[in-house]
Amino acid sequence: MNTSPLWESNPQPWRCKRHAQPTEPHRIPNAILPGNLGNQLEAKIDKPHLVHWMCYKKTDDFFTLWIDLNMFMPIGINCWIDNTRTTGKTSNSAGVTVRVPGFGQTYSVEFLDTNKLAGYFHTMVTHLVNIGYVRNETIRAAPYDWRIAPNEQDEYFARLKKLVEDMYEEYQQPIYLLGHSMGSIYVLYFLYQQTQVWKDQYIKGFISLCAPWGGAVKPLRVLASGENDGIPMVSNIKIREEQRMTTTNSWMLPFEEAWPADHTFISTPSFKYTHQDYQRFFKDIDFEDGWFMWEDTRNLTAGLPPPGVEIYCFYGVGLPTPVTYIYDDQFPNVDPIDYVYADMDDRKQAQPVHVKEFRAMPHLEIVLNSKVLNVVQSILEGRYEEEDYEFHETDELPVDPTVITLSPVFSKYLIVILE
Repeated sequence: MNTSPLWESNPQPWRCKRHAQPTEPHRIPNAILPGNLGNQLEAKIDKPHLVHWMCYKKTDDFFTLWIDLNMFMPIGINCWIDNTRTTGKTSNSAGVTVRVPGFGQTYSVEFLDTNKLAGYFHTMVTHLVNIGYVRNETIRAAPYDWRIAPNEQDEYFARLKKLVEDMYEEYQQPIYLLGHSMGSIYVLYFLYQQTQVWKDQYIKGFISLCAPWGGAVKPLRVLASGENDGIPMVSNIKIREEQRMTTTNSWMLPFEEAWPADHTFISTPSFKYTHQDYQRFFKDIDFEDGWFMWEDTRNLTAGLPPPGVEIYCFYGVGLPTPVTYIYDDQFPNVDPIDYVYADMDDRKQAQPVHVKEFRAMPHLEIVLNSKVLNVVQSILEGRYEEEDYEFHETDELPVDPTVITLSPVFSKYLIVILE
C-alpha cells in the first residue's frame, strides 16, 4: 500500500530544538499512542461519484473525518462510511485523501473532535501538565490511522522512531512510551522492529493500559452483525459496512495462544465458532475479504515475545465481559440474542515486568481515573515501588468537566468504541 496520502502536507511542529537543557531527572519525557478510534482523522475529497446527492463531492481543504457529530445523522453516516472506506489493498476510497493531524502534539488524542466535546486523553495530559510536563514538548502523542493494521504502517513507524530519537536528543535521556488498548499493541509491534541496542539507548520503559494482548472477542460481533454502540438513528447493520473495511478489526480477533482451542466465541443453532473456525466464520458472514485481512495480520505479534524494555502492564478486572455471543438462526444479520460473560478487563525477559490490576476499572476510564494517573506519575517520576494501587468501585473518579458534561449517548458511545 502507498501510505503517502495519509501524511502528505502534514506539518511537523514536533521537530525538536537542538541543544536544549535536559529535563529534571524526575520529569522523564513521554509519548502517547492512543487506542482504536482514539485520535482525530482528516480528509480531503475529489470523488468521481457519490453515495448520496447531499454528500460532498469535492472539498478545497481538509475537514474533520473523525470525529464529527454530524456524521451520525441518517444521511451523514452514508457519506462518512463512503469517505472512510478502504479497498481490498487497504488504500483509501477513490477520490479521498485521509491524513492524521497533529503528529507529535497532544490535541488530537486529548479530544476526538474539534469542538472539544469528546474528551479522551485530556484528563491524563492535564494531570501531567499540572506536575510540570509541557504539552508538545515533554509530553507528546503519536496518533495514527487506526483503520490500518501495523504491517502497512511503515511510514508511521519511521516517524515514531524519529520522534523518539528527537525527544532523546532534546532532553538527553530515554523516554517512556504509553499505550492504551490497541495503542499498546502498536507499541509492542514497534519495539519488535528495533534492535536491542536502540531500545537500551532510547526507551526508558513501556506503560501499557488495558492492552488486548490476546486479541478481543468484541471484533467478532462487530464483523458479524455490527455494533452501533448506542448511536441514535444508525443501525448495527449500517455501521457494519465501515467496521468491515478496517484491517484492525480483523487483526484484533482472539489470538489462538490466549484462548482454549474449544472456546466458543460465536454460537448459532447450526455451528459454534472457535478460533480454529475463522475461515468458515468469514465465509458464513459473507465477508471473505476479512479472512485475508486476518491472514495478513495474524502473526504480527505471534507468541508475544518479550519486547526488550521495562514494562508496566495495568488492566481492569472484576467487570462482566462478553466472551461468547449467541445468535438465532438469522445470523449474521441480526443482533445477538444472549451473551456468556466472564470476569476480565508468561514469558520472561531480562528487563523488569510490572503487572497491576485495578478492580472494577472500565476500559476507557483507566485513562481518566485519578488513582491510575497517580501510578503513571510515580513511574514517570522514578518512584514506582510496587505499591498496592488497587482500584475499588468506591474510589473517587476524576472530576473533569470535559468528561462529565458529555451527553449520555455520546459518553456511552466513546466508552464502548474505545474498547
